[in-house]
Amino acid sequence: MTEPHFSLVVLCYRSGKNIIPFVERLQQTLSRCNFSWELVLVGNYIEGSDDETPQVVKELAARSDNIRTVIRPKQGMMGWDMRMGLDAARGTYIGVIDGDGQFPPESIIACLLKCELEDLDLAKTYRVIRDDGLYRRFISAVYNTIFSLLFGFKVRDVNSKPKIIRRDKYELLHLESDDWFADAELMIRARELGLKIGETPVHFKSNDNRGSFVKPKAILEFSSNLVKYRFSRAADRTDQKRVKADQKNAF
Repeated sequence: MTEPHFSLVVLCYRSGKNIIPFVERLQQTLSRCNFSWELVLVGNYIEGSDDETPQVVKELAARSDNIRTVIRPKQGMMGWDMRMGLDAARGTYIGVIDGDGQFPPESIIACLLKCELEDLDLAKTYRVIRDDGLYRRFISAVYNTIFSLLFGFKVRDVNSKPKIIRRDKYELLHLESDDWFADAELMIRARELGLKIGETPVHFKSNDNRGSFVKPKAILEFSSNLVKYRFSRAADRTDQKRVKADQKNAF
């Protein structure tokens, strides 16, 4: 089977039938493009739950040759879903977007064009207009500030999607996060590897279909993960330097 030029991973957790109009909008947008593409719908589910999403995405895939699915009992949360989807993507460029429709399909094309025209390894959006309320904006502001302080480089909106990356570069990242830290880990690893990164603005819409999965404890989880990752990486680098020094002294 010929690999597509572009694969888009759509995170569908607990979207149910609300994912249908968004997938249709994605298909309409991508069908206007002159490259081959696929959608990878991630319908992972918690065993024993009443989530109808797996069946919904199966039915969508049955109707289209451009849709594939990843449907497994969950072994993690958003980060695990994202990694499972990206690992399954076959395109030269692979991207990921939330399935709640808050990011417009047009932002996908903007990111992909930016990657290709500017010869970037990774392109992402940053939210310049947000319709999702003060609470979410506050969390994002605090999280991005902590991120910049800990890692010493500025990303305008760490958690914003879509993110699009060359597949050969994604395979170098070796992501491990299973939770909300996945977006930050991707950006940190990309920076560590010296990838060429670009950002483009987006209008982030409100979600009227369901409440946010980002609960008040999320900011503590985000911050804790950032601190742990920052200092664990520092410890790893110290250990590597010590090993090299020991090897040098041995000669």
